[in-house]
Amino acid sequence: MNDIKGYCEPRFGAVHEALAGLLAKEDVGASAAVYLDGEPVVDLWGGYADADRSAGWERSTLTCVNSTTKNLTALCALILADRGLLDLSAPVAAYWPEFAAAGKEGVLVRHVLSHTAGLPDLPGLQAVEDLYDWERVTAGLAAQSPAWEPGTAAGYHALTFGFLVGEIVRRITGRGLGEFFAREVSGPLGADFHIGLPAEHDHRVAPLIAPPSLTDEYAASAPPGPDGARREGAGVAVRVRDVNSPAWRRARIPAVNGFGNARSVALVQSVLANRGTAGGVRLLSPRGCEPAWQEVFSGEDRVLGTPMSWTAGFGKFGNTFGWGGWGGSLVVSDPDARMTVAYVMNQMIDRDRQEDDRGMEIVLAAYAGLH
Repeated sequence: MNDIKGYCEPRFGAVHEALAGLLAKEDVGASAAVYLDGEPVVDLWGGYADADRSAGWERSTLTCVNSTTKNLTALCALILADRGLLDLSAPVAAYWPEFAAAGKEGVLVRHVLSHTAGLPDLPGLQAVEDLYDWERVTAGLAAQSPAWEPGTAAGYHALTFGFLVGEIVRRITGRGLGEFFAREVSGPLGADFHIGLPAEHDHRVAPLIAPPSLTDEYAASAPPGPDGARREGAGVAVRVRDVNSPAWRRARIPAVNGFGNARSVALVQSVLANRGTAGGVRLLSPRGCEPAWQEVFSGEDRVLGTPMSWTAGFGKFGNTFGWGGWGGSLVVSDPDARMTVAYVMNQMIDRDRQEDDRGMEIVLAAYAGLH
């Protein structure tokens, strides 16, 4: 049952073909979406929501997008900056006084957003359940010494990114990141994306499926994967079975536990590609979008082990910005073309064992529609 459902403007037919090709090969269930000028031009889905292929992937199907969540978490910070409530060049401690401990008084907000704060790890945390205790994690980060002089080097903050950004947002607004996102972003846009998932949506969730030949004990691993590097002292290893648990859905882990589909991911990020608006709703000013694609750091990423360019919250790739999640999800925005492309699936691929070009296939197919 690889029938593709949804909507696709004729000139973007290559996206339909690409998604059909993926579902005929690796994918079990997946969705792809393209927004142009803040409006949907592609919204497609197909395949199955479960490994047994007994339930179809529906328009309303959601799945955990892992680190693709970071894009949407970063947007919350940029909205506060645009409103004049957050200064990206200010010390984090200006908003979170306890954070100044252990030599971190010079850590700036933009260091946190660009993975240059020197806090990529969560030492002392052993079990995934430890991640569910917001106060414990943020207190630990406030007490921690940076692993390098902030701003001088980058190292992907796989899990800590969401706690750091989220606590800054909480200190300013009094709301958790997930609540702020729901009120200020997904609510106004009508985007079906959730950072932390309420129980009433559980029936719509397509569980992630471990890579072929692996079990749900498969854990976020070392590079070259796009997600949490696993090193000595790095702390918690997150497994597929953790991500598929009800406890993970309810938790507040804004770096990684967003639930949505390609439509909702693309809709939200299209705000930045389209100078602050999508679907006629303005969330921030045109100038407020610019930090999403303005380079903050370029060089070797100490955690990912590869050259990276980081902006205030996003990976920068040529003229585009965005980021992907462990297992394969991806969102990419092109501010010159005012285009955003997203791909969300349930079948994970282990990039240590095989290439995973699925998301890029969708992105390249979308570009074919611009010509």
